[in-house]
Amino acid sequence: MTIPYRTRRVIKRLCTVLLTLSLVAFFVLMCWLLWLDRFLVYTKDGVYLDFDRDRPLSGQLATPTEPRPTVSIHYGDDDVEVTGQLQQLSGFYITEADISAPAGSRNPQGDSEAKIDMLMEKLKKLPAGTPVMLEVKNFRGRFFYDSTVSTQRSNLINTQKVGELIDTLNRQGVYLIARLPAFRDYYFGLNNVPSGLHHSSGGYLWMDEVGCYWLNPAHQGTITYLAQILSELKALGFDEAVFDHFRFPETQNILFPGDKNAAIASAAKTLVTACATDVFAVSFMGTPGFPLPEGRTRLYMEKVSGADCELVAGQTGFENPEVYLVFIAESLDTRYDKYSVLRPIDGVS
Repeated sequence: MTIPYRTRRVIKRLCTVLLTLSLVAFFVLMCWLLWLDRFLVYTKDGVYLDFDRDRPLSGQLATPTEPRPTVSIHYGDDDVEVTGQLQQLSGFYITEADISAPAGSRNPQGDSEAKIDMLMEKLKKLPAGTPVMLEVKNFRGRFFYDSTVSTQRSNLINTQKVGELIDTLNRQGVYLIARLPAFRDYYFGLNNVPSGLHHSSGGYLWMDEVGCYWLNPAHQGTITYLAQILSELKALGFDEAVFDHFRFPETQNILFPGDKNAAIASAAKTLVTACATDVFAVSFMGTPGFPLPEGRTRLYMEKVSGADCELVAGQTGFENPEVYLVFIAESLDTRYDKYSVLRPIDGVS
C-alpha cells in the first residue's frame, strides 16, 4: 500500500513539530533543574530544598574582582617560638545544625535565636576552662557571625545572636575553639578567580560534586584570606582555630604544576608561623600523615572509632599524642579519654 504524497508531507511536518516540541521541553526541563539547584542544601543528614536561600546557581561563571587587602605574613624558615603550653582537651563541639533554623522555617532568624538561647542556657553549666568548639563558617563561604572579612552570611543563622554566644562563652572563661573550612570556599573562589584551582581542560575554575570552588593553597591571595580570618577570630576572643578541608580535592581534573604535599605543608607552616601565638593556636583537621608544623598547633581527627584511636595515635608519631591529637567523637566511648576529645554539645546535661 502506497501512502499518498500529501499524507507523507503531513506526517513529516507532524514529526518535525513533535521533535521541536520535545527539544523545547527538554531545554525547559534542564533550565528548571538548574534553577532548582540553587535551593538545594547539602548537609551530613542528606539533601533538602530551601526556597528561602539566595544561593547563586552552582554553574555560575566566576569572574575576577579587585584584589583584597593583604596582611603581612612572614615566610621565613625559622620555627615558631611560643611560650604557652598546650593542654589535653576534654570538652564539646557545636555544629552549624545546633545554631541553624530548621529547613523550611518561616522565621529563620527567630528560630535560630531560640535555638541559641537554649544552647546558652545549657552552656552555663560548664565550668571555666572547658573546651568548646564552634563552627563559624561553612564551605559555601557563609559566615555564622558578623565578619568583617566577608559580607556572606548564613540565611538560616542569626549572626548577631552568635556574636552574643561568643561573648558569653568568653565571659564564662571557656577554652573557645573555632572550626572552619580552609580551601573549600564557594564565594571566595567565585570572587577571587586567581586564588582558585582551575580545571585542567580550560581556564575556568574547577567545581566539586556539589558545585563548590576550591582554593589554591600555594596562592598568596588564599593565604592572606585565611590569615585575615584568623586575625579576626583571635580578636573575637577565640583561643584556637581549626581548619577543615586543608587539602587538595580528590580529583585529577585540576591544574597544579607543583608538589601538592609540599604545598599543603608550606601553607600550614606559613599560617602557624604568621598567626599562632602563646595564647592562640592554629590547628588542622586531617589524617595521621598530615604535615603538622612546629609551633602551637594540633591535629584534629573525626570518624575514628574508639577501638582504633590508640592505633591512629601511634601512626601520627607524636611524642605527646594525648595533647597534640584531638578526636572529634560522637559517642561516650571511654577509650577516647586517654587522648584529647570533643563530644556533641547534646552531652551536656
